[in-house]
Amino acid sequence: MIKNFVEELKWRGMIHDVMPQTEEHLMEAMRSAYVGFDPTADSLHIGNLVPIMLLAHYQRSGHRPVALVGGATGMIGDPSGKSSERNLLDEKTLRHNQECVKNQLSQFLDFTSGAENQALLVNNYDWMKEFSFLDFIRDIGKHITVNYMMAKDSVKNRLTGEDADGMSFTEFTYQMVQGYDFLHLYKNEGITLQMGGSDQWGNITTGTELVRRIGGGKGYALTCPLITKSDGSKFGKSEGGNVWLDAKRTSPYKFYQYWLNTTDEDAEKYIKIFTFLDREEIESLVAAHKEAPHQRALQKRLAEEVTTTVHDAEALEKAIAASNILFGKSTSDDLKSLDEATFLDVFEGVPQAEIEKSEIEGGLDIIAALAEKTGFLKSNGEARRALKENSISINKEKVGEDYTIQTTDLINGTFVLLQRGKKNYFVIRAV
Repeated sequence: MIKNFVEELKWRGMIHDVMPQTEEHLMEAMRSAYVGFDPTADSLHIGNLVPIMLLAHYQRSGHRPVALVGGATGMIGDPSGKSSERNLLDEKTLRHNQECVKNQLSQFLDFTSGAENQALLVNNYDWMKEFSFLDFIRDIGKHITVNYMMAKDSVKNRLTGEDADGMSFTEFTYQMVQGYDFLHLYKNEGITLQMGGSDQWGNITTGTELVRRIGGGKGYALTCPLITKSDGSKFGKSEGGNVWLDAKRTSPYKFYQYWLNTTDEDAEKYIKIFTFLDREEIESLVAAHKEAPHQRALQKRLAEEVTTTVHDAEALEKAIAASNILFGKSTSDDLKSLDEATFLDVFEGVPQAEIEKSEIEGGLDIIAALAEKTGFLKSNGEARRALKENSISINKEKVGEDYTIQTTDLINGTFVLLQRGKKNYFVIRAV
């Protein structure tokens, strides 16, 4: 059964531009549409989540989504929204990245059920690699004028921007190569719609022109807004750089924290875009949040939904447990359940000292551990006072003056967490 895809996107705030008659075209029958992904890394990041969600909603509306990995275009570099050229990759690296991208897309799209609208992954390198330069400029290039190409914002901005140093012929031809992708997919896969970010409108409409002029058919275009944060800073970036979908690049704990820390204004916008919750549930969450914003119900639900979709329920549980270690009540067992990467993420920025593992194996006196061996506290006297006040914990458990740190205290065989009061932490790393 076909559902109204365009209507679904409208209430979610996910449409920037849409070509006339697209909605009617999609309501007539099951249609195939594609979105292109850049394969220059072995992971997508959360900036890619909007086009991924476009494909996911498309499939849920009864249509067939196609993800195109730009192996050929990744060897050129897209000028849209860029101020300089990108590094070019070899085929082996691109193929590896393609597999990684497919695995991540599988969290959102059905590639395996055998349903009529099962998702498909294609790589434009497969049809571009045998295309000679002479054939391309003879068969494709003659159909698009330089005037048409120069009028595109992606080209104009690079030629006239403040720090413009021009653009190479390689990048100038990018829109032709992307346009040809649409024509190829129209002919070979029956694809009639291309979707992408609003900065792709020029490239997509070049494709619809080629479908019309060479394919004798009609292609459609739909773009989503580029996501911004209410404070003007770039969406998808944290202090450490990109927030990636790969757990090895961005741990589920850090991923969860990114969404949890969104502002009220952004959370209200993001919950519509980045989750599959329906309109009724989102409206009720927004209303509840407005009544008690301090409880951060919107942020919590947003973080839970996106972390579960991108990773899984188990990763979410671990991320919540890790968050509670710093911000809630937790036990020594909770702490010891953390893997090393998550432990280091949770206590990022907390001062550390290295101590020979042999000293801990022989039993390390608590006063020496607090003062002379680490410098966490200034003196043995201060350490004794803190212990008498019952304000010292080892791995979240209160200890007294007679305590000795031993190998059983080591988290992952490496770390011991010292704590004074609620908020002062220090990490011992056994080496």
